[in-house]
Amino acid sequence: LLMLTVGNPAPVMDLPSDDGSRVQIPDPQGRAVALFFYPKDMTPGCTTESKDFRDLKSEFDAANTLIVGISKDSLDSHAKFRNKEQLNFPLASDEGEQIAEAYGVWMEKSMYGKKYMGIDRSTFLIDAAGQIVGAWHKVKVPGHAAEVLEAAKALAKG
Repeated sequence: LLMLTVGNPAPVMDLPSDDGSRVQIPDPQGRAVALFFYPKDMTPGCTTESKDFRDLKSEFDAANTLIVGISKDSLDSHAKFRNKEQLNFPLASDEGEQIAEAYGVWMEKSMYGKKYMGIDRSTFLIDAAGQIVGAWHKVKVPGHAAEVLEAAKALAKG
């Protein structure tokens, strides 16, 4: 399994999001993209992580960086999650797992001794040209969004 990292081109992406827009990488508007893969809507870690990104959105905007959450949940599930937590960024639906696989974050996981396939919580910062300039694997939620923001600010400064 190939895990993408800094210096790799980001896989080209065009997915539907819960707000009716398409999420495209590279971003047609010339923004950087903070793409965070999370396992599942409405679960505790994913909710905390999403709210952390939500609360920093104006600072990401100032750094010309689009925040995108991505999981294999349906657009319907995403819309409920967005409304419940008042999320202010698109949630892309990767129901076929192609994007998670392309980024190397779709992997065998284990819970209570049961093995299953799922998303490894990971974030990629992608510049306007579609290059990966930041990569975080096996993310621990506390402080993560702020760390990604610092990288986005550094990128915006050039």
